Amino acid sequence: MRKAAVLLLFALLAGCSDPPRRPSFDDARALADAATTATTNGGSAKFGTDVAVGAVRSKGQGQARFGAGGTAQVMTTDLLGEPLELRQVTGKLYAKVPEGSRDEAGKPWVVVAADGTDPFSQIAGGSLTQLAAQNDPAHTLREIRTAGTIVAAERGQLDGAAAEHYRIELDLARLGTDLPAGLPADAAGQVGGKFPVELWLDETHRPVQIVLDLSPILPGSEARITTRYSEWGKPVEVQPPPAGEVG
Repeated sequence: MRKAAVLLLFALLAGCSDPPRRPSFDDARALADAATTATTNGGSAKFGTDVAVGAVRSKGQGQARFGAGGTAQVMTTDLLGEPLELRQVTGKLYAKVPEGSRDEAGKPWVVVAADGTDPFSQIAGGSLTQLAAQNDPAHTLREIRTAGTIVAAERGQLDGAAAEHYRIELDLARLGTDLPAGLPADAAGQVGGKFPVELWLDETHRPVQIVLDLSPILPGSEARITTRYSEWGKPVEVQPPPAGEVG
């Protein structure tokens, strides 16, 4: 009788336990909108990037300030084979040119643009502007909102902290020219198909890790971009270069 009573008690307790909490979102648009709002409310964060697309291998780190007026960031990257500092402020992207590559004026900074006519922009403008955009979670969240479908979601942990983990499928054809770093602007017309994105959110829906896997649309080569965010809300210093140092 005592054994039966104990078993009955365990059964009753099991029946009264709360079911596992479901992830907050099952719709890609709702997910992207909530995470975008949380990013803006978060104010600022530090980030690290790891890019492996075909022959391109690079790492970077920096800090960014988020707001309704856009993202400002400062970072260092080895995308071009040696350390390079980038600053993005008020819609302009600045690159600190290596000393041996500066023009006759010798000014250390240039404004970089994907369609710029200066020599530095013509060589690296497209790659650097894509990279800067990829550091901004709003860029990937916009892609998710435009072309994403949630295929799996779960609650778990990332580096010991509670996180919601979403697996999302992006339809390349629906992205137009708003493409991840490492893909040329005309990639949508050259390749097709879908590729996965993994997104981890903290308990307030701020991004803590984003992984884009472009391998399905670039057969035969590794193609992954990983961006991690930390220290949300801590003050960051992001200023444009001194005007007299910009060529």
